[in-house]
Amino acid sequence: MADNNGTYLIRGAAILGGDAADLLIRDGVIAAKGAAAATHSDAKDATVIEAAGLVALPGMVDVHTHLREPGREDAETVETGTRAAALGGFTAVHAMANSNPVADTAGVVEQVHSLGRAAGWVDVRPVGAVTVGLAGEQLAELGAMADSRAQVRMFSDDGICVHDPVLMRRALEYVKAFDGVVAQHAQEPRLTAGAQMNEGAVSAVLGLTGWPAVAEESIIARDVLLAQHVDSRLHVCHVSTAGSVEIIRWAKERGINVTAEVTPHHLLLTDDLVRSYNPVYKVNPPLRTDADVQALRAGLADGTIDVVGTDHAPHPSEHKECEWAQAAMGMTGLETALSVVQHAMIETGLMTWADFARVTSTAGAGIGRLTDQGRPLETGEPANIILVDPAARWTVDPAKMATMGRNSPFAGLELPGKVVATFYKGHPTVLDGRLNTPYRESAAAAAGAS
Repeated sequence: MADNNGTYLIRGAAILGGDAADLLIRDGVIAAKGAAAATHSDAKDATVIEAAGLVALPGMVDVHTHLREPGREDAETVETGTRAAALGGFTAVHAMANSNPVADTAGVVEQVHSLGRAAGWVDVRPVGAVTVGLAGEQLAELGAMADSRAQVRMFSDDGICVHDPVLMRRALEYVKAFDGVVAQHAQEPRLTAGAQMNEGAVSAVLGLTGWPAVAEESIIARDVLLAQHVDSRLHVCHVSTAGSVEIIRWAKERGINVTAEVTPHHLLLTDDLVRSYNPVYKVNPPLRTDADVQALRAGLADGTIDVVGTDHAPHPSEHKECEWAQAAMGMTGLETALSVVQHAMIETGLMTWADFARVTSTAGAGIGRLTDQGRPLETGEPANIILVDPAARWTVDPAKMATMGRNSPFAGLELPGKVVATFYKGHPTVLDGRLNTPYRESAAAAAGAS
């Protein structure tokens, strides 16, 4: 049986980095806060967690995760990926559709959803493909996926751009029926054929085929106009250029319903790292210039960019430990995201912990329409909570991570901040920085949800 009735008293955590307060967790919700928590009738039987010096935040929500299963279990599984997510402070992840078979039918998204429920580490929300087989020729069964047990609300061909404007328009029109969103991988394919890295001074020196910023920016410009034309929701995946930030800012100023994400690695790393020819730095979209990094940070701080999405993309070692041209694109990110954002945004003074909660939890829950995630840390709210030690320092060692992927671009880097505890539906999946036990639903609850 689940630990659904477990009671925990968190003492003295700084709520969103502000004033310290106690939180009493019972039956999956915050039963009391502040002085009322310690005097609550259930407090005497609670497991006490001393949290002085820790920051309490809503559980993080990743809008962009590759869990690889089904079909790519050599790279990751739902079990291993969600363990990594819990350790990273996530209580919900959106699993991208480029599995094998592609998540373009109700059957596949229900399989991913069921695997997530069985694992029990975080809430797994499948992302449905926009087109059949990610081929960009015919719309997938969007309505059936939306009506399935997985209740899909986000659709994406991530990894491949929906480059046909007519098909993109139809997808935007279709998802309006169930308040869905199309998450676009903005990349004009004809401008990036054979591209290996960002087009610029470094690519010229290295002799690698460049990936121009305009390939991303032109698709974003087209799509925000399409979203305005059909009055639908558009989400832009992994924004990477200063020009993209400006286009999104322009669109928002005109009331266009667009949201955007940035990855942790694009907030910190630049294309200068490619001089090493280390394929760990090969990613789609590519690492850009320092000017782009600064524009992305400013855009995240001022709300132009809504959310941080990890684009966690694990690969088998043989797909990365090879020559640059043959290496797969992608980086792991679930277990380093919090620390990288703290380093790039909080320690630089660009954001507070309250801002952090907005861009790593609240905004992502809103985009994915997750009503029980990203909630305030108040009495009666779902207890999806993390406790973070902001003063901790740790050195990234991919070999010690829960993810199967060892392709972390932050290997060997010392980063700040560490997740001490993760509560998913009131159950501690992580305690003392280590995996505890997964959340298990009661038989009655499981039967009601099936």
